[in-house]
Amino acid sequence: MNKAREPGVATAAAQAGNVPLVANYVAGRVVPASSPRRQAVTNPASGQVRAEVVLSNAADVDAAVAAARAAFPAWSQMAPLRRARLMNRLLALVNERKRDLAQLITAEHGKVLSDAVGEVERGIEIIEFACGIPQLLKGDYTEQVATGIDNWTMRQPLGVVAGITPFNFPVMVPAWMFPVAIASGNTFVLKPSPLDPSPSLLMAELMREAGFPDGVFNVVQGDKEAVDALLHHPDVQAVSFVGSTPVANSIYETGARHGKRVQALGGAKNHLVVMPDADIDKAVDALIGAAFGSAGERCMAISVAVLVGSAADRVMPQLEQRARELRIGSGLDEASEMGPIVTEAARQRIRAAIDAGVAAGAKLTVDGRQFQVPGHEGGFFLGATVFDHVKPEMALYREEIFGPVLACVRVDTFEQALQLINDHEFGNGVSLFTSDGGVAREFARRVQVGMVGVNVPIPVPMSWHGFGGWKRSLFGDMHAYGEEGVRFYTRQKSVMQRWPDSIGKGAEFAMPNSRSGG
Repeated sequence: MNKAREPGVATAAAQAGNVPLVANYVAGRVVPASSPRRQAVTNPASGQVRAEVVLSNAADVDAAVAAARAAFPAWSQMAPLRRARLMNRLLALVNERKRDLAQLITAEHGKVLSDAVGEVERGIEIIEFACGIPQLLKGDYTEQVATGIDNWTMRQPLGVVAGITPFNFPVMVPAWMFPVAIASGNTFVLKPSPLDPSPSLLMAELMREAGFPDGVFNVVQGDKEAVDALLHHPDVQAVSFVGSTPVANSIYETGARHGKRVQALGGAKNHLVVMPDADIDKAVDALIGAAFGSAGERCMAISVAVLVGSAADRVMPQLEQRARELRIGSGLDEASEMGPIVTEAARQRIRAAIDAGVAAGAKLTVDGRQFQVPGHEGGFFLGATVFDHVKPEMALYREEIFGPVLACVRVDTFEQALQLINDHEFGNGVSLFTSDGGVAREFARRVQVGMVGVNVPIPVPMSWHGFGGWKRSLFGDMHAYGEEGVRFYTRQKSVMQRWPDSIGKGAEFAMPNSRSGG
């Protein structure tokens, strides 16, 4: 993509290295930040700096929140059908610019282009869901709850709401939030990851082109300083977050302490159980794709294979061979199945986790630590890594690595596999491969995890079902998107009505009930 046409790029290049500057988007236009701080945006496949992003301060956040607050009264009073029609225009535009969004993702995140396109398509599905908001905002009505009295409920928007989103899905995860929030009548401030900030500004550009009023959707680039400003801002009514568990926990506590509604999705250690009666070829296919797709930088990546009984000796040889044969390279290379790690710091952190696994006594059967891609020596590449004979007490098993590392645990029985999963602190996603319907049913009922797949390795729910884990994978009461998302971004109001000609004379000292007036 021509740099001169990239969204959010200021007319003057940033001072250092003459690279473009990715700025904020407030009240319908790209604006510079008052903060002087900047951070490099790097192409992970080459290691080269492709832009700089502003790191906003509290004043920058306040400007975005003020724009959203100013837009809220008119936007919230717009008929839901009119809001849905604007969302439908956005749906068409995002479909038209799908490849442009995907190319920005690949350039700044590193994932292969086909995966980036798939990410955009998942975001499109949420926008489609939000187009049905008139139906989703309908309340309940009961006539004659007592003599002459009717009762109904309605759902109303909260006001200014914010989304704090991670690097690994710079289009899909914001789309979990803003389409439902905005269609419901709220105005929105997005704080994307500074590692891959450009897709958020192309989305803002498409929102403007679709006809959304200025201030309905705003983008504030930045890091912890911007996050803290959003959490403390008195005009932000709700915060949605996706990221690591320690940060999710902190955001939940801080936001709640400041009177905000908070939905904070945290970390994961997703298991895939292979039963002895499973189709082994399909199970290995599932493990390869789910463990190493997007270099394992997914909250729904499979990072633990639980091999039950005789399945272990049948799975491991195929798994190791396929991991060694994985095609790794630039995300723009159509032959690539896996791209680079997002940053050099992340690559070093993952290498350290592999070193620790070896030191703890796990058997390293495929080692990706020294992998390089010819012609991309400056890129942040790792090879696929597989451990066997991993024990539950090892950090390799307990902690989220967020990289292309698969830990294989051997157990004797289904009950042991189930207990292993239920004992883990995370409960985001899980999968079971089996040909036994009874085992599958028992697993789905008893496993203490929020999203369950049966012969499906990555059980991400569709847009109308909602996304969310259990235990320390989710802080808050409601899942993302779907009807849960509508409930999160609205609050219920109950109205009881009686007209004067039905009101009896005299004061009423009893609590109203179904016998009142009769």
